[in-house]
Amino acid sequence: MSSTSTPDSNAPWYKQLTGYHWFVLIVASAAWFFDCLDQRLFSLARVPALVELMKLPPTNPDLQAFGKVVTACFLIGWGVGGLIFGALGDKYGRARMLTLTILIYSAFTGLSYFSRTKLDFTIFRFLTGIGVGGVFGLAVALIAETVPNGARTQCLGLLQILSTIGNITAGFAKIGIDALEASHTITAGSGWRWMFLIGAAPALMIIFTRKYLKEPASWQHLKDTNQLPKGSIFAPYASLLASARWRKNLLVGAVIASTGVVGLWAIGEYAVDLQKVAFKQYFEKAGTAPDKIAAEVNNAISVAYLWNMMGAAVGMTLFTNVAKLGRRLAFFLGFSAALTATFLVYWKMSDPISARWMMFLMGTAQLSVFAGFAIYLPELFPSKLRSTGTSFCYNLGRFAAAGGSFFSATLTSGIYGKFAAQDPALPLRYAAMTMCAIFLLGIFILPFAPETKGKPLPEDD
Repeated sequence: MSSTSTPDSNAPWYKQLTGYHWFVLIVASAAWFFDCLDQRLFSLARVPALVELMKLPPTNPDLQAFGKVVTACFLIGWGVGGLIFGALGDKYGRARMLTLTILIYSAFTGLSYFSRTKLDFTIFRFLTGIGVGGVFGLAVALIAETVPNGARTQCLGLLQILSTIGNITAGFAKIGIDALEASHTITAGSGWRWMFLIGAAPALMIIFTRKYLKEPASWQHLKDTNQLPKGSIFAPYASLLASARWRKNLLVGAVIASTGVVGLWAIGEYAVDLQKVAFKQYFEKAGTAPDKIAAEVNNAISVAYLWNMMGAAVGMTLFTNVAKLGRRLAFFLGFSAALTATFLVYWKMSDPISARWMMFLMGTAQLSVFAGFAIYLPELFPSKLRSTGTSFCYNLGRFAAAGGSFFSATLTSGIYGKFAAQDPALPLRYAAMTMCAIFLLGIFILPFAPETKGKPLPEDD
């Protein structure tokens, strides 16, 4: 059966998919599911890991600042991996490189279990990022070039919607491991190690993907006709920059993606750090027994995280449907909502009950645009450069988010650190509220973004 055939192009999107189309969608979504699982395991385990490795309490400003440094290094690895594997995907195939990236991020996530210092922990996270960074561009290019045009928007949106299951799985994993710690089944304070060990499981995926997953017909045709990028790994980037059309699309896509990635990873990512401080204050004022506070805080953070991820699924679903009316309209609404919701959450979140609806709201707004990255970025580039262009746009955002994390660390400990004596939560609040200005950048670039609604994937000039 042809991987690109469709029984009826006017049928509902799900009826346009053949068995092989569903297989590609499932495999690519599973790769991104485990990728997102890894990301969120790190988000939830970062502070507990540094508490053990640095021998400092979670409220210590030095620990909070170094947590942002570790995140920045992870994001830099993520960006490097995305740039490398995006180009390799165009030169050697999306399916082949997707398998390799899964192996890399699985191996180094598992090795994080064995960290003994903050340095080797940081190195393992950087190397994990190399593998994590390659997945998105490869997965969306594989889906975009395999499924029929009439089903492309829904399939790519569904890829991101399903990624929230990986995020929610990470939340349940933390709840389960916290319970094992509380029952003394595992050593108190060591739960973060077991969370990273869970992240090694995706390596099993390659057993099922290597034999049956094929390259898209459009890429295979380019290979058969000797039209793939030639030369070094930088050749695809040179081809993108040589064309005025692709160069403009590269700039627009990079700014849009960077806005969303910075918003999530240099602002939203640190909601957990704020919760550590604010929830501890809440339970102390409520008269909770001192020996119970840590468990109460951990449970409240886990619950808030699950609400955040449920919001993400809602937001991505809404974006996918609004994108049918127009890509630029969907991004405008998404960035505007993210600006408003994120500022509100960092300004007002102070107790576990309000945190639930606030984190749901922030997840709905912040993560809605990530469905747009999957839908929109592959629509900006031709087949022979699609993986490179998509990965560049998405992963340039990782470098921007790394810079944003360093800047946020400076704001937290330097500019706003003086407010810690008044309230330890204030430096985190003020730093995040200041960083919310990034969402304006995404709004300002939209008039220059090409509208791709209802158009086929572009080909070469």
